[in-house]
Amino acid sequence: MALPTAIKLFEMAPRDGLQNEPGTLVPTATKIALIERLAAAGLRHIEAASFVSPKWVPQMGDAAEVMRGLKRQPGVVYSALTPNLKGLEGALDVGVEEVAVFGAASEAFSQKNINCSITESLARFEPVLARANEAGVRVRGYVSCVLGCPYEGDIAPQKVAEVAKALYDMGCYEISLGDTIGTGTPLAAKRMIEATAQHVPIERLAAHFHDTYGMAIANLYAVLEEGVSVIDAATAGLGGCPYAKGASGNVAMEDVLYLLQGLGIETGIDLQAVIDTGDWITRQLGRQPSAKVALARGCTQRTPG
Repeated sequence: MALPTAIKLFEMAPRDGLQNEPGTLVPTATKIALIERLAAAGLRHIEAASFVSPKWVPQMGDAAEVMRGLKRQPGVVYSALTPNLKGLEGALDVGVEEVAVFGAASEAFSQKNINCSITESLARFEPVLARANEAGVRVRGYVSCVLGCPYEGDIAPQKVAEVAKALYDMGCYEISLGDTIGTGTPLAAKRMIEATAQHVPIERLAAHFHDTYGMAIANLYAVLEEGVSVIDAATAGLGGCPYAKGASGNVAMEDVLYLLQGLGIETGIDLQAVIDTGDWITRQLGRQPSAKVALARGCTQRTPG
């Protein structure tokens, strides 16, 4: 299959990237500045917050303040994770226009992550989808552990397909398929997409790959060949998973942009601006960016903190 001519990129750093940041809480103003810098760089889909209990995810405890404080740019979708009705109502109160729910292709991971079975988790989402539909808000669905689970090991592609189909049939407009622990390889990624695309249109599937084993870019190229045209990534490779020991961050947006530029695929995003933003946020966090492109360039065009 020919590679897509255009790609939709979904920026995950403000939510999936920062939610697992250890230690001191990231200031609300820093989160807002990060989101606004990403929008200025040309990113048009940004997951900005998560409306979950701060008891479980302390870094996302200021979700409402972040959403209220944003200077929203026209044409940019600022979405939020809302795993239950309470979270959805909180998001609606601050004008969130797109939300997301998350399930898993692994029973063990589902129990560890959201304390219920896959079937129970899907049932919990039904009222969320109904209320979102009533409010005119689109819902995105996430499926975790599509290429491996820290508790179960390999995951059958058909299991991924079943969960993705359930979310799509429920009303999720797009299904993001997450290699949560980053153990996937290109052939496994292709087989997973092939199985899932039999139940969900390929244009409604997104790749959400972590880079724990350094395979994320190779896996993305493999699924691009299958027709996937939506990619989740996080500037500076921020992220991880509190329920998957050793899992590193999302594939870096900088590396994805470099790949797509090399393939001649249009994104409309300023790579250097993203590199500078990654440099800036990692300075705020007291760490180095993990993006290979940023490291290769030595951050020679660094933006002052």
